[in-house]
Amino acid sequence: MWHEILFRVLSIINYVVLIVIAIPLLLQLIYVLFAFIPKKRWPKSEKKGRIAYLIPAHNEGSVIADTVRNVLEGQNYPKELYDVYVVAHNCTDNTAELARAAGAKVLVLDDPDPAHRMALYPLKHGVQELIALEGEEAYDMIVHLDADNRINAEFSSLMNDAYQSGVDFARPYEGALNGAQNFYTKACALFYAFDSRFGSRVRERMGVAAHVNGSGAMMSVRMLRECGGYDCVSISDDAEFNFNRMLEGRKGHYVEDAIVYEDMPSSFRDTLNRNKRIGSGGMKLLKEKLLKMFGKFFTTGNFSFMEMFLTYIFNFLTILISIWIPLYYVYHFTYTALIINDVISVSWMPVSFYASMLWTTLWCAVGIAGGLFILFGFGQAALLAILDYKKLGAKHRRELISAVLLFPVFLLLYAITLCIGALSKPSWGKVARNVPPPQSSAEDAQSDEHTPDGADGAQ
Repeated sequence: MWHEILFRVLSIINYVVLIVIAIPLLLQLIYVLFAFIPKKRWPKSEKKGRIAYLIPAHNEGSVIADTVRNVLEGQNYPKELYDVYVVAHNCTDNTAELARAAGAKVLVLDDPDPAHRMALYPLKHGVQELIALEGEEAYDMIVHLDADNRINAEFSSLMNDAYQSGVDFARPYEGALNGAQNFYTKACALFYAFDSRFGSRVRERMGVAAHVNGSGAMMSVRMLRECGGYDCVSISDDAEFNFNRMLEGRKGHYVEDAIVYEDMPSSFRDTLNRNKRIGSGGMKLLKEKLLKMFGKFFTTGNFSFMEMFLTYIFNFLTILISIWIPLYYVYHFTYTALIINDVISVSWMPVSFYASMLWTTLWCAVGIAGGLFILFGFGQAALLAILDYKKLGAKHRRELISAVLLFPVFLLLYAITLCIGALSKPSWGKVARNVPPPQSSAEDAQSDEHTPDGADGAQ
């Protein structure tokens, strides 16, 4: 009968889905199991390079001055060797004046094109201006920061150590300024810290290319000149830049003790908008770049390409997990229950077969859901809360308990909003900026680094 054929076809599809899901999940499990491998430490260098901190900013008057001062006044690095540049992008407030008064060098970019609202355009502009400098004015490195970021005191020295070791492209640890503010900030802090604490450390020690995404990325000027500047066009420009460099044969690295503290979304609206942009940009890159990464693995044998593919595809597999698995197992359970109760007649297999399958289906669904929730929900969140709570903006581990307990709910929310983003155009709206903690909070986080307890705003 037709419903028996449908049952068989859907069962086969489900087996394929489970296999596809299992592969990147296994990779995530490896990251967790090897999370306690010693971190990579770059050799200290007596040679010091010149660093330009580049901050795209659109109407960021509420935060830009503090960010500039944090960088200029808070680094354990020769002050004559680093500067802060702010690209005031279509500003209608006093962002430029406040940044200049705080000590930044300001580049004003008035670009009326509505298609150029994304932060990548002022970033491209700033990069082109900086790599054109020559002689004593030239810089060795450019570090991209968002208008609300903070960095730890050792950031410049640590990035310089990596640069002097031959690194052209590197990412820091991504911490949180306001990780204990509310549920959204706590959950976001835990989610984004996973790749820093687990994935990036393991990749670096295993010789796999780092995912150099987000704020705090260090780019050498020599590399930027060779590739023609910041050659990106998509809404996920940081990921696109990373892909472009990998496809050129370059390798990103991870400087773990260099920390950039980010302002996490503090409302459902900001969380939704952020995830929608990730989903929209990720879908574009999936079509244009990610499949090239997959193919590159087979032509080069370099596992970095396969690892990058599996990690990024995992974001979209969360959509599959959230939609397919609940719908399929509800259908499967209902179908077998109807057969057992003689509501539907079958001819291919005896009723006893479906009776045994009923309980098998139930326990399979419970096992899949339980495994995912425990391992990738409670498990990873609890580990991060225990190990890195200060980097996540909390003074005590107990401040993150609610986020740990509700983290699976956040993952489900993330999957749904990612799906919405993949199927729609991203929305651009001013995000709510949160008042950063006192300077001492960031410093305290640093002092415990080695102890056992140890986005230009959306426009």
